[in-house]
Amino acid sequence: MTCILFCIFLFSRAKGGILTNYLFQFSRILAFCFLGEICHAVLPLPLPASIYGLLLLLAALRFGIVKLEQVKEVGLFLTGIFPLLFVPAAAGVMELWAEMGEMLLPIVIAIIPVTVLVLVSAGRTTQALTSRRAAKKEAEHD
Repeated sequence: MTCILFCIFLFSRAKGGILTNYLFQFSRILAFCFLGEICHAVLPLPLPASIYGLLLLLAALRFGIVKLEQVKEVGLFLTGIFPLLFVPAAAGVMELWAEMGEMLLPIVIAIIPVTVLVLVSAGRTTQALTSRRAAKKEAEHD
């Protein structure tokens, strides 16, 4: 009986339990992942379901359907553990190192330009957004 009361306390939204807050935030993010899966199954575009989910979440945040506070804590947690999610992929690459040795030159030739392209596009986007924000603040001051 005590365990049930403790679970009700943790999961009650009215009390605002920490665990409840995280579960509701995670369920919101998971709902957008599910909607992304549906879009991937329905739409004929060659985009992964995760991209659909991220775009839908971005649109919901932008239009105020979902408030940032409703997903912020779990989002920060997930981005914090993001590098950990690459460990299995890196282990798989190390396992296939012998086969990849034959294709090392084409892999390097493909990786270097793509890395430079990503760095340049991210830098330009950041500069554009920063200058837009600075211009907006300057216009508000005047």
